[in-house]
Amino acid sequence: MQLHTREWGTGDKVAVLIHGIMAGSECWWRVGPALAERGYRVVAVDLPGHGASPRAESYPVELMASSVLESVPSSPALAIGHSLGGLTLAAAVDRLAPGRAVYSDPAFRLSVLEGGVAMTDGFAAAKDWTAEQIAAMHPGFSAEEVAVEVEMLKGWDPQTALSLSKIVGTDFTPSTAVPSLVQIADPSFLVAPAFAEELKERGFEVRVVKGAEHTIHRHLFEDFLSGLNGYI
Repeated sequence: MQLHTREWGTGDKVAVLIHGIMAGSECWWRVGPALAERGYRVVAVDLPGHGASPRAESYPVELMASSVLESVPSSPALAIGHSLGGLTLAAAVDRLAPGRAVYSDPAFRLSVLEGGVAMTDGFAAAKDWTAEQIAAMHPGFSAEEVAVEVEMLKGWDPQTALSLSKIVGTDFTPSTAVPSLVQIADPSFLVAPAFAEELKERGFEVRVVKGAEHTIHRHLFEDFLSGLNGYI
């Protein structure tokens, strides 16, 4: 599937950005220009079922990964994936072959909540959230971030979340064939402390961004960037 992309900068080195569930390429509205100032040509995708990209009947991880591979330059200097984007990058990283990989609070392992419900099933209810509901859910968001979230939800197919329930319990942790950073929220509902220690043992560099909610790059932008020192 050919994806819609958004670009910043004209540098000789390429950075690929992959957003999380319910979002779109516009969620990188501050990250893209910041990387462009550092000499990158930045390419951010709208994943299948998000933004201006095509829809499908279902959204398996391989559709996400193969669509990214079809839509961005190969062997970029840098690839960053957040949440579902981290999962997608994990599935694509060996074929994408970036110089460095950053997984920001990634969904390598989706779990089941109390009562046996997949954590992703509840996401579909967010499709019609108002600005007031978004602000209450993300008290650290600026008014600009709330407005971006409202617009991104308009372009989101909730079936993407329902499709993810089929992979709950599967481990998508990638290899560390390229220098790999896992950046973690504080606390993280996706990367528990024991999992973080496991990732370290498997060769990942792991950094916690103190006080950050799940969408680190949108909540604490400057801390997100400084947390990538050595990778950008």
